[in-house]
Amino acid sequence: MVKILVTGGTGLVGKTLKQYLPNAIYCNSRDGDLTYEGESYALIAKNKPDVVVHLAAKVAGMSSYQDNRIGHIEDNILMNTHILKASYLYGVKKFIAILSTCVYPDICSHYPMTEEDIHEGPPTSSFFEYAMSKRIMSSQIEAYNKYKGTNYNYLIPCNMYGQEDNFNGKAHFITDFMSKVYDAVTKHEEFVTILGTGNTLRQFMYAGDLASVIKYYIENDIKENVNVAYPYPMSINDIAKTILNVTGYKNIKIEHDLSKSDGQYRKDVSIEKLMKIMPDFKPTQLEIGVALTWASMITRKATEKWIY
Repeated sequence: MVKILVTGGTGLVGKTLKQYLPNAIYCNSRDGDLTYEGESYALIAKNKPDVVVHLAAKVAGMSSYQDNRIGHIEDNILMNTHILKASYLYGVKKFIAILSTCVYPDICSHYPMTEEDIHEGPPTSSFFEYAMSKRIMSSQIEAYNKYKGTNYNYLIPCNMYGQEDNFNGKAHFITDFMSKVYDAVTKHEEFVTILGTGNTLRQFMYAGDLASVIKYYIENDIKENVNVAYPYPMSINDIAKTILNVTGYKNIKIEHDLSKSDGQYRKDVSIEKLMKIMPDFKPTQLEIGVALTWASMITRKATEKWIY
């Protein structure tokens, strides 16, 4: 049996991936701090994996990120460098790194962007340091393949949401907005707030879709670097309206905090290359993913109230 080790196993994708690869080893910072070279080596040496799926990353929302930009580039570069080098030195046959579409240029000459566009220009200033740490990892992997003879690769997913996300106000937009709707309903409020105009375009993918791609890549030994995304970009406003429609709270009004920046206007990517590799890949429709995630959130919040 192929032995698989997953870093960042307690995050959204890690928890979701457990449903697809239940026999993998899922580790987090308690099992080894990847910012330290020795602990990274010890993690690989102890578990002796054939495959490493590298999900671990230092990531935060906008406000927290602004307070620690240096930490986000330093810690991520350290983690990426140590786990990649340890994997090579201990003979890991397959290494899959999970990047982010934030690696792409802030402004591109065409949309949707393809895998060849990563270095066309600088990433958005909003998350520049985090984006660069991910972009550097793509170059590290390509260097190992070229100079060390490895067959490692990376996947570039768009924004994600899902049933295993946080619902505490520190989550990705979709689950964060769901929490705001839930709070508005329980407090009998008539509106929820979106930061900025809501006109920016985004792709949001159900986390299970990325998990299915990771599983396919491992089982079929695929080595191509590809984008993984819900192929239809939507405005933040339209996504919010979809959530209100699916949850049945169409009467709740959306207000905009125009004192906040919109950030990058668009960063949508093509999945044409992925579809050639996985012609049967069918991204989960937004309405279905939202319904599943909403149901999970309601259950968890009800359980929390019962416990406390």
